[in-house]
Amino acid sequence: MDGLTYRVPNCLTAHFALGGLAFAYWTAGLSTFVWSVQGLFLGLVLLLPIHAIGGIGAGDVKLLAGLGAWVGASTILGAFATSAIAGGLMGLGMILWTGQVRRHCLSTESIFREVITIGQPGELSRLAELRKPEATLLPYAIPIAIGSIGYFAWMGMLGKF
Repeated sequence: MDGLTYRVPNCLTAHFALGGLAFAYWTAGLSTFVWSVQGLFLGLVLLLPIHAIGGIGAGDVKLLAGLGAWVGASTILGAFATSAIAGGLMGLGMILWTGQVRRHCLSTESIFREVITIGQPGELSRLAELRKPEATLLPYAIPIAIGSIGYFAWMGMLGKF
C-alpha cells in the first residue's frame, strides 16, 4: 500500500501494535507484555527524530513501533539497522534509475547543511514539505518489510512460531 499511496494507514499500524501487545500478555503474562512495550517504544524512538524533521512519514514510524511490539527491543534494533541498509540500497537504486545523481547529491548536501545550521525540527519539517513536490520519495514501509524479514531470516527466526 505504501508503494502505491505513500501512506501507511493508522488502522493497520494501530491494530498491528495492539495485537503485538495483546499477544505478548496473552501468551506469557506481564513480563512479556513489558518486553513488548519496550520494543514498541524503541521502534517509535528510532524513527521519531527523522519524522520530526520531515524525513519520513508518521505511518512508517508507527509501523516500526508496531513491529517492535511483536519482536521486542533487542530484535527491533537489528530490524531497524537492516531496514536502514535496505532503504539506503533502494534509495541508491532509485537515484541511479532516474539518472539524477548530481541533483540528489546537491539535495542531500543542502539537507545536511540545514540540519546543522537550523537545528529546529519544526523549521526543518517545513523546509522538507516545501521540497516534497520535486523530491523522489521512498515508501519506507517497503525497506522496513524487506530489512526486517531479512534480519529475521538471518537470525533464524522465521518458522519458529
